[in-house]
Amino acid sequence: MRKTIQLFDVVALTEDIPNTGLFRGQVGTVMDILDNGKAFEVEFSDKDGRTYDSIGLRPTQLMLLIYEPVFV
Repeated sequence: MRKTIQLFDVVALTEDIPNTGLFRGQVGTVMDILDNGKAFEVEFSDKDGRTYDSIGLRPTQLMLLIYEPVFV
């Protein structure tokens, strides 16, 4: 199972981000990998596809969402 976050992965916040209006559980898309994976630019969009925030986040602030069965 792949555990590293890659470009265009769908991720969720694992914590609230104070002063941004972003909260634990909100879902975004990785739009850029920064500093060799030490950070990610994540875009948050509404249900109509309009971006409401784009922010750099550390891997510890993100959870990779998996949409397929995982067999170990």
